[in-house]
Amino acid sequence: MHNLLLDIGFLHVTLVDVLDILMVAAIIYFLFRWIKGSAAMNIALAIIALLFLRILVDALKMRMMSSLLGTVIDVGAIALIIIFQPEIRHFLYNLGRSTFSSDSNSWLGKLFHRREVVLDADLADEVVQAAFEMAEQKVGALIVFTSADPLEDIVATGDKVDAPISKPLIENIFFKNAPLHDGAMIIRGSRIIAARCTLPITDRTDIPARYGMRHKAAIGITEKTDTKVIVVSEQTGDVSFVVDGKLEKIKSQNTLKLKLGDDGQKTGSEAGV
Repeated sequence: MHNLLLDIGFLHVTLVDVLDILMVAAIIYFLFRWIKGSAAMNIALAIIALLFLRILVDALKMRMMSSLLGTVIDVGAIALIIIFQPEIRHFLYNLGRSTFSSDSNSWLGKLFHRREVVLDADLADEVVQAAFEMAEQKVGALIVFTSADPLEDIVATGDKVDAPISKPLIENIFFKNAPLHDGAMIIRGSRIIAARCTLPITDRTDIPARYGMRHKAAIGITEKTDTKVIVVSEQTGDVSFVVDGKLEKIKSQNTLKLKLGDDGQKTGSEAGV
């Protein structure tokens, strides 16, 4: 195989070189797709400009400039890990989620028995009734459902509740004058784990202006963790369901019950939001 060479002028390119170029091109392509539309895009373009400048000064044998740029790039590699920490974490999380997904196409998901967030029918009914009653009264609410991820860092930002799921308790927690109403409720399994929790806000800039901080927080937490979120808007009384960073308005209680079961990963009318 080592004798298989392609002559292109003065260049000698092996099949391994072609494969190497294609792999690097694919990495660059997916990298740009990943950071497109984010603040990281400008930083990435600046890095590419520095790399091309380094190649140019090397070709011109400008030793001092080459040494200076080399030092900047070497030190900058550490800085980039810090700057891109949220993006790196998000990328690795999505990679792990797609690899270990409970979807039928993922054998690793089957091997490690990864489960989606599925709520018991009776408990789902309690949550759904509470959500729609709060919507009628225009009481804002943010309810997060999790199973595999304990969300310990999120729970630590609020107050632990550790109580069974019930419609009256949910409504009391989100009552406008209640001490725990401001923030998110975390539900794991059959219990309300915590309330008044702070969620990460999405970095996306394409969220319509009609969506407030609750919706942005719901999108943010589902982008970073394997969770599902119900949002009740205090301004409009709308009920929304968010999963994988995608938001859908919910019109009926039956639809929301289905979303809290196995169909929750399907996207809806506003899947891109």
